[in-house]
Amino acid sequence: MGGGFNKLASLQFLLLLLYVNFMACVAEERAIYLVLVEGDPVAFHRGPPLGEDGRRLELNSSFAWMNSEVSNAHAKHLVDSHDQFLQSTLESGSYNKLCSFKHIVNGFAVHTTPSQARRLKDASGVKLVERDRGAKLMTTYTPQFLGLPGVWIQEGGDTNAGEGIVIGFVDTGINPFHPSFAYDPMKPFTSNISRFSGACETGPRFTAGSCNGKIVSARFFSAGAQAVATLNTSVDFLSPFDAVGHGSHVASTAAGNAGVSVVVNGFFYGHASGMAPRAQIAVYKAVYPTMATLTDVVSAIDQAAKDGVDILTLSVGPDEPPEDTLTFLNVFDIVMLSAQRAGVFVVQAAGNHGPDPSTVLSYSPWVVGVAASGTDRTYAGSLLLGNGQKTGGVGLSGPTFGDGLFLYKLVLAKDAVKINGAFPRIPQYIEECQFPEALDRNVVQGSVVICTFSAGFYNGTSTLTAIMDTARTLGLMGFILVANPTYGDFIGEPIPFAVPGIMIPSVADAKVISQYYEQQTERDERGFVTKFSARAAIGDGRDASFKGQAPIVSRFSSRGPDFIDTDKNPVDVLKPDILAPGHQVWAAWSPMSALDPTLKGYNFALLSGTSMATPHIAGIAALIKQYNPSWTPSMIASAISTTANKYDNNGELIMAEGSDKNVYPSTPFDFGAGLVSPNHAMDPGLVLSSGYDDYISFLCSLPKIDPAIVKNSTGELCNHSLSHPADLNLPFSDKYHHWLELNYCDGLSRM
Repeated sequence: MGGGFNKLASLQFLLLLLYVNFMACVAEERAIYLVLVEGDPVAFHRGPPLGEDGRRLELNSSFAWMNSEVSNAHAKHLVDSHDQFLQSTLESGSYNKLCSFKHIVNGFAVHTTPSQARRLKDASGVKLVERDRGAKLMTTYTPQFLGLPGVWIQEGGDTNAGEGIVIGFVDTGINPFHPSFAYDPMKPFTSNISRFSGACETGPRFTAGSCNGKIVSARFFSAGAQAVATLNTSVDFLSPFDAVGHGSHVASTAAGNAGVSVVVNGFFYGHASGMAPRAQIAVYKAVYPTMATLTDVVSAIDQAAKDGVDILTLSVGPDEPPEDTLTFLNVFDIVMLSAQRAGVFVVQAAGNHGPDPSTVLSYSPWVVGVAASGTDRTYAGSLLLGNGQKTGGVGLSGPTFGDGLFLYKLVLAKDAVKINGAFPRIPQYIEECQFPEALDRNVVQGSVVICTFSAGFYNGTSTLTAIMDTARTLGLMGFILVANPTYGDFIGEPIPFAVPGIMIPSVADAKVISQYYEQQTERDERGFVTKFSARAAIGDGRDASFKGQAPIVSRFSSRGPDFIDTDKNPVDVLKPDILAPGHQVWAAWSPMSALDPTLKGYNFALLSGTSMATPHIAGIAALIKQYNPSWTPSMIASAISTTANKYDNNGELIMAEGSDKNVYPSTPFDFGAGLVSPNHAMDPGLVLSSGYDDYISFLCSLPKIDPAIVKNSTGELCNHSLSHPADLNLPFSDKYHHWLELNYCDGLSRM
């Protein structure tokens, strides 16, 4: 009897263990993991050629090799080997392979559980396993501000500037119907780009005719996004079409056609042009309205290098440092190193986490990280009160009727709320002007209404679009969106308003309006208004002023010093590398505007972010490459950095905007080498050149680096190491708390 009981207890215990293990497996949440494995990718399978000094040369000719029959066979072999490796290493049914990386890195992306990922890390032949951190967007006067017409003259005018250069864009796609990307049969492209071998992938809203010659290639990558999210077919188009607008904005800033009229709400804002208006565009869509993964971004970079782009623009990327590896040795940076090794000039947004120090998201010396600044153009709206006081504000709208001179009844939204209305008494209804049914039409029609920037705007439930809908529905003369003293100042950027409107982001200015309003408004003993006597008019906010101090490093632009790990330990690489206009930039847009309803229906948008600064450098790099076709990526980077300007239009050292919106003296940790100077970069006199071997030596010289980590990440041995990381051949280096110009001897070429 006792023996039977023991057997039963043992069986129950065994079943319990099996159940616990089963539930543990079931409970494990799957994620995407990027895996690099041993073995050469296609680009480097034969090994790069050696120079007379025995050092490896840059692979500017690798594009032809990557598209040969031999390389295609090797690519198939790599894909097959990835499949076989997964089958032999992971449990059946425990994973889903998403894609293979084979052109410039050897690896794959797999959707699996953490326990299976640990098995991958322990498997023989695996170099690196990293969880997909996701990707985010780093969100026309600038050609004149940078002096580009003078550069275009050197290239034969804007009808030739950038001719023969292909710029690749890893982003949200492109709007092929936009005039910035139109092909003009009267001005055919004449330069030979036979080294480039793209493709035109079609799909919803993107037909074969979308690749029109200006757009020379278009692809999309969605395996990662589809693995971790249910895509919305109404906006997440499985095609290169841009439903967001960001990719179109970036592409037109770098390579949009010259002289395109910018018209929004019937108002002409001027003409827009890309930095290199005759460069051709290769599209690599990897970001969707619903989801963006690093897997799709890496796949896009891998393909772009194979296709043979000259310049690669990355206004997207991880929005945080890697957790379990060094900043230089995560998969994203290793892929960018491989692209640079293959002869591609890679430019990357520095990030939008400023103004705090060590917030930069572009870490590596083989990539040009771009900070953002404003130009000397500003758009300033104005509000005229009935007592003659004028208050400045923000908003791209026309004036109230009478050219902003006729005064209209001023009404606080709270004072126009229907007393017996059947709606919740929350800020969206009471003071934020989100629901027209909450306001008394008889009170607000024909009036200028004061709406308040309160809780709903901070939690994302309230929008400017809703305010404009309310204004149209109720027949408002205009609206004022004022800061709420409870929440403090808010950040207001010029946004096109379809009705007269102005934002007052400053609490101090909002109080001026409030005091005037209360002085002129009569109330009964219950606080209800008996007479509205306050008056106001909204001025035209669309006219630009060109008198500002510039450049000023934008508040949002991420700052250095560069760092090596999540503890923010500094490292001797100057980041950001360069400063370019990224504040209030007009460029092409997609009328769908899937992520910003405020811009829905518009063909142009005025945006800010290092995303906007990055394509300026991409386009300028294209001009330099056109003028100096034999230059390597590092030589182009050197020309841009060594000729940059550290002084503003007043001859003073560039200033930087702080978190309080005041400006302060800046350092290279804010602006890098300085504001890009295209005219000087075309002919810098001297350039520095660093190659793949130099970057490996740099990695091997990092403090407390384990050579095995370098080997695992790059496949290279630490046979040669610099005496110090700052000895890398760069135009500028940094030391913690100060900076130096270094090394103008080794690797220097006279042009």
